[in-house]
Amino acid sequence: MKIGESSAEKFLENRRTLGLIAIIAICFFALTNIPWNLDDYDQALQAYTSFEMVQGGHWFFQHTPHGLIAQKPPLVGWASAATFFVTRSWNVAWRLPCFLAAIAMALILFRAARNAYGAAPALIALGAFCLNLLSVRLATLVRTDMPLGLFLFLPGLLIWEKIRRREAWEARDRWAMFALFAASMLIKGPMNFAFILPGIVLYQLLVAKRSGTSAWCGWWPWLASIGVILAWTICGIKFVPTFYQVVFEKEFLGRFGSTVHRAQPLLFYLPHLLQKFAPWSILIIVFAFFAARASKESGRRFLRNTAPETLWLVFWSLGGIILMSLVPSKRVDRIYPVIPPLCLLLAAQMAQLLKNEAMRSRVFKWSAAGLLFSIVFSGGYAAEKIVSNYRDHADNLENFSDQVNAAVAAHHWRFEVIEGKGGGSQGMLLYLQKRHFIPPEQAVAQWNAGALDALVVPKNQIDQLLPQLHGATVAPFRTVKRKSIPHVGFLLVTREN
Repeated sequence: MKIGESSAEKFLENRRTLGLIAIIAICFFALTNIPWNLDDYDQALQAYTSFEMVQGGHWFFQHTPHGLIAQKPPLVGWASAATFFVTRSWNVAWRLPCFLAAIAMALILFRAARNAYGAAPALIALGAFCLNLLSVRLATLVRTDMPLGLFLFLPGLLIWEKIRRREAWEARDRWAMFALFAASMLIKGPMNFAFILPGIVLYQLLVAKRSGTSAWCGWWPWLASIGVILAWTICGIKFVPTFYQVVFEKEFLGRFGSTVHRAQPLLFYLPHLLQKFAPWSILIIVFAFFAARASKESGRRFLRNTAPETLWLVFWSLGGIILMSLVPSKRVDRIYPVIPPLCLLLAAQMAQLLKNEAMRSRVFKWSAAGLLFSIVFSGGYAAEKIVSNYRDHADNLENFSDQVNAAVAAHHWRFEVIEGKGGGSQGMLLYLQKRHFIPPEQAVAQWNAGALDALVVPKNQIDQLLPQLHGATVAPFRTVKRKSIPHVGFLLVTREN
């Protein structure tokens, strides 16, 4: 033990603390969305892409459960399809790529912070990444946010490493940037222009010349990655009906208007970041105050004396927040790619303050308090999500579908499923391993012609359809009513004999 070492310092530099945080993070990542379901946050739309790849062979352009063209490129769907071929479990296939992306980001972030700033700042960076409300929620959500975050974090991290080591860009670095940009393009389009490019512009204008370091890798990795997404887009426009209207006009251009997608205020992301990234958002502000108070230099001189790699982290985070705030269409999870650079920035702030002996004890106390609070805060959120999900029967439709699948397998029934009105029922196709809903009138015709033995019917349509189905009866098992989506419910109709 070092002479004068505080209990907070011992706590943060103890390897057992690191192991504890790692275990807690993995548990929070894996359990927060339990029981797994596809009934909210558009999870069914993302899950359907890989399901259609495997079942229908649509590897480059997929559809939604309603038959519309899917709005996102296929890379995450490819990852889920590959996982399914290995595990033979769709639940694992849909969620494992996101979970592994979260774990990979945590490990890479921790290693980078430890090499640059030491053990205690690296632990705080790891805690900041793992123990916030966004990370624990997105880690196993069937969405593209976590894989996108990984492939936007890695190029930013590579730029940070080049600046920190004062290294020039080499051919292999540019190839790495191209691969990472291309991967992010095939996840959610040109998001690197929103989260990486603004920071590069700010750094090149304000820091690069005086520091002798560059954040710019050259033109060709950017242009070549654009070529990848352009090739996919051009093929979609040429060969896929409605692609231009749905993907290019509505999904891409519509984000910059206020008519297609719901517009939000300019400062929408700031309060959400303060709350979702707490307590780390508060700690960043506190550390900035400590640094300003400890320094007797003017603001301009203070910035001049700040390490270029730290300024890159500031511009990287700030650039993404500013540009995404300017886009009218906003949603909280879209700002997630700024979380990893903010975690590194927090480690850089802590490491710099620890050089000041007068600040050392205070910084360790604030950091330890933030870490302990984050465990309680994120743990309370995870526990609340799990309890509320079970109380609201979040696995309701999946349990019902398991009963239907068991009955179908036992009796060798031919069956179809009718979509419920009002949304929220897209996951039923995936639970029942079906590729399409059947229209009510077609279901009636096939039933009365003897082509169907069973029919899954929305509860809000049963009174209308049952009299039209000759010799039909309702099976004894059914879904239960959920508070969050009370309009969604299903019954199984079978023949009387």
